[in-house]
Amino acid sequence: MSNDTTAPWLQLTLEAIDHSSEQLEDALLQAGALAVTLEDAGDQPVLEPAPGETPLWLHTCVTGLFDAQTDIEVIKGRLRRFLHTPDLPECRLTALEERDWVRAWLDHFHPMRFGQRLWICPTCQTPPDPEAINIRLDPGLAFGTGAHPSTALCLEWLDGVELAGKTVLDYGCGSGILAIAAAKLGAQRVWAVDIDPQALMASDDNAAENEVEDRLELTDPADLPATLTVDMLIANILAGVLVRLAPELASRVKPGGRLALAGILETHADAVQAAFCQHFRFGPRRQHEDWVLLDGIRR
Repeated sequence: MSNDTTAPWLQLTLEAIDHSSEQLEDALLQAGALAVTLEDAGDQPVLEPAPGETPLWLHTCVTGLFDAQTDIEVIKGRLRRFLHTPDLPECRLTALEERDWVRAWLDHFHPMRFGQRLWICPTCQTPPDPEAINIRLDPGLAFGTGAHPSTALCLEWLDGVELAGKTVLDYGCGSGILAIAAAKLGAQRVWAVDIDPQALMASDDNAAENEVEDRLELTDPADLPATLTVDMLIANILAGVLVRLAPELASRVKPGGRLALAGILETHADAVQAAFCQHFRFGPRRQHEDWVLLDGIRR
């Protein structure tokens, strides 16, 4: 029998005790969940992991989202089969009211200025300075609006370098914000890569909105031309990923080219710089709150 509720969605939450969060996530998706989220079941902060680490909380809750007409007892039966257990972890079922998520996001996203020339503006708002270089942006489901300190550092760096006629590689493009900024600041050609298809879709939409799609190449990193080298490479990803990708990223920058590495907490900056120092000469670090940008020139 279906659930009797006026809310359009149901959330079924399980705590990862006898099963890992990955097992619960897979089981919920196989059982028909439309989406799955993980959150802290206690009050334990998780900061950026050290290179090579991918920690979760000690006590994690895994929540599956279902249509309100879903028979949750049927879902529980599927979960027991998928998890090979007669008893599920303690379950919590809650109704989720419909909400205008786009409007809620826009309430917290306003035009922001970076450096001397660059503004990021929601598409539904009028740019404060029509004569500035304005990027109209709706990130969709991909990360990147400029609000995070690391993204702000990258935008300020792009505003301060000479991009006219340059080639640029944005490694881990997210919403495409950095690739679009590079194009609007004068770059001749920009490659924007990401392993997430949703990020590439958001980047494509945002590039079209800003009329720079003719200068952007959007692709999975595996599909980059093997011989591609660029004048400038910017990578705003996690420290551990930067360390792992150091040989690949270094090989993509021309001699004398520029490298900007971000997404790095101050405590991990030395380890990241050490992974690249064989090939790059680094200048002074830029910092915003606890986040650092490393600025290097290819030897």
